[in-house]
Amino acid sequence: MSEKNSHILLANADDHRIAKLAAIAIGLHLIEAVLPSPLPGVKPGIANIVTLYVLYKFGIGTAAWVSLLRVFAGSLLLGHMLSPTFVLSLSGAITSLLVLFFAIRLPRRWFGPVSLSILAAFAHIGGQLLVVWLWLIPHAGIAYLTPVFALAALVFGIINGLVTARLLSND
Repeated sequence: MSEKNSHILLANADDHRIAKLAAIAIGLHLIEAVLPSPLPGVKPGIANIVTLYVLYKFGIGTAAWVSLLRVFAGSLLLGHMLSPTFVLSLSGAITSLLVLFFAIRLPRRWFGPVSLSILAAFAHIGGQLLVVWLWLIPHAGIAYLTPVFALAALVFGIINGLVTARLLSND
């Protein structure tokens, strides 16, 4: 590479794969943003199907890139960058990635895509509720919302896990 072009970054096949998968996750995130929500703050998290799929196919590092790119790009495109919505999305993504980092090492015989999806969904909402309590609404009354969000995490965790399992079985 000449000195004239030394500032150019070259993308490799992994970078292209991450970009394509992140684009799918971002698209799903944007679709979900325009869908009506049954309760404020309750969304199915369909973009997390991509993260879970990527975790199984390419590992936690690639899954983290895809998930975090989705959060940042989705927030930019929706005009939420650095807003409370962005912070909640980021906290949910980070806590679910941390749980997935450990959960993917559990015995696959008992912990498959559905189990991991449920764990990630609970971690996601747990991280968000913690941020809400510590920053936005520092009141113990937030605990009363936990059962509603836990039920949503369970239901959507199961659905997203089943979809992911189906996608993985088709490969």
